[in-house]
Amino acid sequence: ASLTTMMIRSAYRGGRRLAHVLSRCHRSSSTAAAAASSTSAAYDKNIICTCECPESCPQQCHNLLDTDRQHVIHPYTSMTDPLPTFPVQSAKGVHLKLNDGRKLIDGMSSWWAAVHGYRNPVLDNALKEQIESSMSHVMFGGLTHKPAVQLTTKLLQLANNIQDDSTDYHHFTKAFFSDSGSVSVEVAMKMALQYWFTLEQPSKTKFVSLRNGYHGDTLGAMSICDPVNGMHSMFSGVLAKQLFVSTPTGGMEEDGVQTITEMKQLLEEHHDEIAAVVLEPIVQGAGGMRFYHPSVLRKVRELCDEYNVLLIFDEIATGFGRTGTMFASWQNESTYQPWYLTEGSSFSIINSEDKKISTNEIVNADILCLGKALTGGYMTLGATLTTDKVAHGISHNGGVFMHGPTFMANPLACSVSLASMGLLTSSPWEERVRNVENALIEHISPLSELDSVREVRVLGAIGVCELKEGLDRDGMARIQRALVEEGVWLRPFGKLLYTMPPFNCDELEDDHIKKIGEAMYKVVSSKPKA
Repeated sequence: ASLTTMMIRSAYRGGRRLAHVLSRCHRSSSTAAAAASSTSAAYDKNIICTCECPESCPQQCHNLLDTDRQHVIHPYTSMTDPLPTFPVQSAKGVHLKLNDGRKLIDGMSSWWAAVHGYRNPVLDNALKEQIESSMSHVMFGGLTHKPAVQLTTKLLQLANNIQDDSTDYHHFTKAFFSDSGSVSVEVAMKMALQYWFTLEQPSKTKFVSLRNGYHGDTLGAMSICDPVNGMHSMFSGVLAKQLFVSTPTGGMEEDGVQTITEMKQLLEEHHDEIAAVVLEPIVQGAGGMRFYHPSVLRKVRELCDEYNVLLIFDEIATGFGRTGTMFASWQNESTYQPWYLTEGSSFSIINSEDKKISTNEIVNADILCLGKALTGGYMTLGATLTTDKVAHGISHNGGVFMHGPTFMANPLACSVSLASMGLLTSSPWEERVRNVENALIEHISPLSELDSVREVRVLGAIGVCELKEGLDRDGMARIQRALVEEGVWLRPFGKLLYTMPPFNCDELEDDHIKKIGEAMYKVVSSKPKA
């Protein structure tokens, strides 16, 4: 056997031994009282070990959880007193299986990414075939490989709304692969800066973004997140100073008037120092899960053209179908159908006919950032697409683009991404998104009856419950644990309890959405225990 195969088999045997150890932790016991007592003690230490027989649980299991708490740093929590974590044994379809045997409906798609659910056979086979028949990785400097070239072709066809195998790219013509969505934003910003530098306009170094925006946690991306209301205010003293305009106040066209007015004034006064405008199209993700009207995109595009500024769309969270169109920036007056219920009053934009997207109606950016669902949630990968205009500008007079990640265009990631794109485009994903949207409207709308809820809103396969008051640490931990007890996995933050189910998973049913809605209602309506 080859060295690679031997390594895989060795890892597999090791994994089976670990699984055997963990499974022994959870065999049944008749000592229910002792189990409850031990479980409570584990909760007291924020170590979630809910074995049926914790008194006989091997030390390895306790060590695993204790080591996690003491030494593993999880995202967005204290490094010394972290929020509780729930050990996952496996995942399949729409479910996460915890070490204690409980199954949770995954209402998060692992932060927007796992649109097909877990252990999808098509994606599993793509990874197996790549590693068994070819390679797991090779450097991309001076070398290339089939998965990267094929994925580039597929992405450019999708981004240009090409419905067949044509390579007649009318807008996006180039793709750069990186490690993650956040890095794809860094790449986009560097492209814009290098474009203007090469064209001998080095003063164009600033970026314009919307308030309440979120574009990632790396240094450059943090600079274009909201410096006041965002997650990175503590870094304001070291981040590059960027320019911001107010976010649209709601989902109707008139809600974006102030945004466009401010954008026009800003570009008019500072266009000679602005490299690009950066937007999350239609949906602002981690900055507040806000929706806004597609007319904003069209008007910003016009302003960028008028004042000679590049436009960057951050579709990391919304790309690949989440809002009901392949990319959120494709939304227009005919496809955009948000639903809101605000403290008893509701509104929605309903179009009686489904309309096909016309290429002529699409608002295109100069640079497009992709990630998350790019690989169907299987591996980390980012992509930054751009045009001949930007590419020729950067490489004017022999210039080269100055970026090169070690794991750029990883063959495994490219292979599973290519399989994910094929699976998505060959499925009735648009119908599935609409079905999820209708189910979300039906099953989370009752939350608006609660006094603590400010607004409930739905767009595509995104459902949001915005509370009047933000959750503190204890409140977040309480709701997280209560959701798990209801058999649902959601990750609340700030004022938001939201869901984005794996909309293209064959196993996803209306009952799953119903259970998510019921769990959300129960945990929001329940009073904290004294």
